[in-house]
Amino acid sequence: MAIDVIVSALIAGAAKPAGEVAGDLYKALKDFIKKKLESKGKADAGYLLDKLEKKPEAVKELLKDELVEAEVDKDEEIIKKAQELLQQLKPQETPGGNINIEGGVKGVAGYNISGSTINQGDIS
Repeated sequence: MAIDVIVSALIAGAAKPAGEVAGDLYKALKDFIKKKLESKGKADAGYLLDKLEKKPEAVKELLKDELVEAEVDKDEEIIKKAQELLQQLKPQETPGGNINIEGGVKGVAGYNISGSTINQGDIS
């Protein structure tokens, strides 16, 4: 769900001592969300974003509810920024894909790499 991506990005951005690029992405994501909240008459919910940095688990569900009410989870630009931030902060956790190898393969060719699955045909 988009809301989970957004909240995960916010929590990860708040928790990590971010590098320059990730720090800029985190700030941009927060700014976009605050503007969206203001445009929906929920400017007072913006304080939850700041509180998230100190007590993420205490405000996570309340923030999620406020973001869904303000339709932040339907804003493609915010979703994209959240995905970019997560990719910067947790590149090893970005979804992998599947690789299928067919035909005669010589040697070993089967590993699970960062969430990706490699399947091979006959090994001879």
